[in-house]
Amino acid sequence: MQNTVVNAENTKTQMAYSRTNPFPAKVLKNINLNGEGSAKEIRHIELSLEGSGLTYAPGYALGVVPSNDPELVSAIIEEMKWDAAADVVVGKQGETLSLKEALTTYFEITLLSKKILLQAAALTENEELKTLILAENADQLKEYTNGRDLLDMLRDFGPWNATAQDVVSLLRKMTPRLYSIASSIAAHPGEVHLTIGAVRYTAHGRDRKGVCSVQVAERLQEGDTVPVFVQPNKHFHLPEDQEKDIIMVGPGTGIAPFRSFIEERAVNQASGKTWLFFGDQHEATDFIYKEELEAYQKDGVLTKLDTAWSRDTEKKVYVQNKMLENSKELFDWINNGAYFYICGDKQRMAKDVHTALIDVIEKEGSMSREEAEAYLTDMQKQGRYQRDVY
Repeated sequence: MQNTVVNAENTKTQMAYSRTNPFPAKVLKNINLNGEGSAKEIRHIELSLEGSGLTYAPGYALGVVPSNDPELVSAIIEEMKWDAAADVVVGKQGETLSLKEALTTYFEITLLSKKILLQAAALTENEELKTLILAENADQLKEYTNGRDLLDMLRDFGPWNATAQDVVSLLRKMTPRLYSIASSIAAHPGEVHLTIGAVRYTAHGRDRKGVCSVQVAERLQEGDTVPVFVQPNKHFHLPEDQEKDIIMVGPGTGIAPFRSFIEERAVNQASGKTWLFFGDQHEATDFIYKEELEAYQKDGVLTKLDTAWSRDTEKKVYVQNKMLENSKELFDWINNGAYFYICGDKQRMAKDVHTALIDVIEKEGSMSREEAEAYLTDMQKQGRYQRDVY
């Protein structure tokens, strides 16, 4: 009998943890990095990977499989007067879960798509929805899906001739959220750290919450477990040659992978220089990882640290402004073979930093705009210009 138990245990360990089989990681620490009065809430999460066999390199991401907000789940069930304990079928294997469990852990309920609305129209006599899905109203349909969720749809287009099963069959499976890993496994064996900004906003008359980020901020306690997996990123990594200099631009939560880069270089005693551009709204409340960064600076692991605080002065100062202020030295580093990294907001910051970088190359390299752009394209081909933007 004993052998069977041992074999079962071995088989269990051999089943590698992955996206389809995430590891239940225990929360070791969950702290708010921002000071009192900050408009931001950025959490530092430490998770245990003990017994998972999972490992990672700086630049990798961690996939987190979140759960939906219980208040939103209750509101949906209440709106439709459904029985929370009733069974519904989920997935291709015909697995059954209680309605409450399915809406909490299995389905994506905060996002709407054109497909969901098209299929939902068959479940109601509502004229407004039938008009909205007409081909000529494609723009209005797109606008409607933006920033609205399942609860909005159920409230806006009833009465419904649909069972709970009919409605959940419209939904797609919960997608894992990917976060840049903020630690080096060499510095923290058996652990993985994340830097997650809580997303909260008001739209269409209701307060909205980021599924994963607010679960982390409000409901994930030390000792709880959360399903995770490691997602490699071949396009964002430290130079193999530890003598190479690196320049990192990561305001806000964009600092995450650079914390892992710096930790890794500290452990390996890399001889290459490191330069970090970091920023956020206010120095007093939003300078996350300040003590760590200053200690690295003191130890010489972090050669240069330039910070930009957009709300501390009348004129807003951003990381790209700091780059332009340091344009000569920045170009010297780049021209001497430094690697340049950007992490963070794709919409604005990454574009502004990209433009500022071309400005620096054009000015300090005495080049035309086209030559500066070609120079940057060449850096990209060499793997010396890397971006992790979202």
